[in-house]
Amino acid sequence: MRVLFAVFPATSHTLPVIPLAWALQNAGHEVRIVTHPDSTGPVTRAGLAAVPVGGSTDLRELADFRHNPALLGHAGGDLSVASPDCPDWGPKWFRMTRVFAGMRPLLEELTGIAVRWRPDLVLWDPFCLPAAVAARLSGAAHARVLWGRDNVAWLRQRSLRYLAQAQGGSWPDPLEEVMQQLLEPYGLTYEEELLLGQWTIDPLPPGVRLPAPDVRYESMRWATYSGGGRVPDWLHSKPVRPRVCLAWETGEPGALPQPGAGASLSEVLASLAELDVELVSTGDPAAPGSDVPGRVRLLDRLPLNQLLPGCSAIVHRGGSAVFSAAAHGVPQLVVPTPFWDEEGTAGYLEHRNAGRVLDRARCDPTTLRDALSALLADHRIHQRAGFLRDELALLPGPSELVPVLERLTSLHQRI
Repeated sequence: MRVLFAVFPATSHTLPVIPLAWALQNAGHEVRIVTHPDSTGPVTRAGLAAVPVGGSTDLRELADFRHNPALLGHAGGDLSVASPDCPDWGPKWFRMTRVFAGMRPLLEELTGIAVRWRPDLVLWDPFCLPAAVAARLSGAAHARVLWGRDNVAWLRQRSLRYLAQAQGGSWPDPLEEVMQQLLEPYGLTYEEELLLGQWTIDPLPPGVRLPAPDVRYESMRWATYSGGGRVPDWLHSKPVRPRVCLAWETGEPGALPQPGAGASLSEVLASLAELDVELVSTGDPAAPGSDVPGRVRLLDRLPLNQLLPGCSAIVHRGGSAVFSAAAHGVPQLVVPTPFWDEEGTAGYLEHRNAGRVLDRARCDPTTLRDALSALLADHRIHQRAGFLRDELALLPGPSELVPVLERLTSLHQRI
């Protein structure tokens, strides 16, 4: 079976698909991963075949959250669905469709690759609608691979309910223009599967899933992967003090929230280092004002798959880090920075009593330090984090999902 992945040009979207790509390749299938030329590094370093598409300038602004007005360029520009009612769903859905439109430069190249290579299955990022078009034209089965909660499906179904109730009202469907641009050149008509896939692979536990009754989900256990690298000597031994990971960064431009109500990273590190812990964080020790306190390890990057097994706690901003830490039974202190699913995943964690959530607007270095101290001393949270780890381990792993994908491909492929 030939499997073509199409991923959004961002490391946080690429790394989650690597374990599934490995599983398919190890089962004897031929795997290729399509992404922007500037984003092929994580793919090739994982020993997988990367197919660059898009010019060197195509999609660059879309991948750089700092300069993209559809994402983080203005107040309230996040795409999160924090609650079941989500009163500002309309503007969020409009911004989402602009992200879809930004992927249009991939259409011609991606379609050409699919028609020539003839994949049996196309697995695509929820933002990569051109991949669904390419799958349709090549006859491949196709499915989305999520990297967070399914905000796309929830917002789409909310917009459909609104359009049905409006009965010809003045608010047009912003998706119509996007899909018209994608489909008209190939004489295709719109079907919901071109937005939501024939099915969807969800690496998050069902308990955190947003309601989307019209979507078929296939659950897969979250596999923590943050890239390879040499294991430092200090990770071979059990820490003398409780090891705490401070993971403010996600590896993407513009993704560093203002820690501690606008405090500098140095101030946060200094406050947390007052505790009797070994603190591990990312940061530039040469940056102005970045004095590194004792008992702090400052790394260029955080290899979570190497680091988390020895940690007693992790402090982070929410999102996928919740499930990376949960997979290792690590208690978590979360300061959600709303962008996609940070508030929702943090709420799920707190509901399971496997961590604590702080309000970002009222979180200063002292509050953060006191909350971490209480977390480390709370044996109940440590126990519940272990329960959650064991529960998540029961979900099918990537290799267990391979036969499911084989069967679904045979059912949906257009030969």
